Amino acid sequence: MIAADASGGAGVLDWVLRVVDWAVADWSHPGDPNRGILPRLLEHMRLAYGSILIGLIIALPLGLACVRWRPVYPPVLTGVNVLYAVPSIALFFLMLPYTGFSDWTAVVPLALYTLVILLPNVVDGLRQVPEHVRQAAVAMGFGPLRRLVFVETPVAVPVIIAGLRVASVATISMVSVASLVGLGGLGQLIVSEGFRRQFDAPIVVGIVLIVLLALATDAVLVIAQRLLTPWAHTGGGRTFRKKAVRAETAAAGDGTALEQGESP
Repeated sequence: MIAADASGGAGVLDWVLRVVDWAVADWSHPGDPNRGILPRLLEHMRLAYGSILIGLIIALPLGLACVRWRPVYPPVLTGVNVLYAVPSIALFFLMLPYTGFSDWTAVVPLALYTLVILLPNVVDGLRQVPEHVRQAAVAMGFGPLRRLVFVETPVAVPVIIAGLRVASVATISMVSVASLVGLGGLGQLIVSEGFRRQFDAPIVVGIVLIVLLALATDAVLVIAQRLLTPWAHTGGGRTFRKKAVRAETAAAGDGTALEQGESP
């Protein structure tokens, strides 16, 4: 039994070493920039991050419009959900006649898919801003745009980034499907060089790199949230609330004084 366990362990170790040797040998080919793992990784990052960025750029103003005009939100959300129900591979093939084998063939559908996650989080984040915080900002002389940028959006950042984290991980995973139309970054390692050649090393390397890329992206977003919301970790939120209460009290006092005919 001990001999069998040792033999099995040696077999697993040998398999891992073969995968590592293949990854090192095929990491890049200076003579052919389009071959190797590194070009596939860079393509995967380009497609994933481009889709996420475009999705966020669309979701922010669309979410703001849904908050300002509440009747707009239900039909918009329904449309986004219906779009998400369309299989990604179908959208990729529908894009081919218009975009060819360019990045846009994958980026456009993936960006639209992110909206089903990002849009509700943007709306929920902006709606959860306490009304007394908005009133305090108005009392301190903040106009609508300044209030949105410096008060409402920072308060909504944790909810927005929470949705962005989920959308990022999902998009990084879904990029692989684009390999069926000649794109897909690391998905090409898994499908073209792995399954089609019945070779397990590209499959393992592709999956591991996708997982590591998703974890690294999630970690960067967590750090970004901490940098964008320092008051949540240093007690700044309590300080802002105290200032808001003082501003509201001052505004209320001014109103009372004016009603009594006194000079403010």
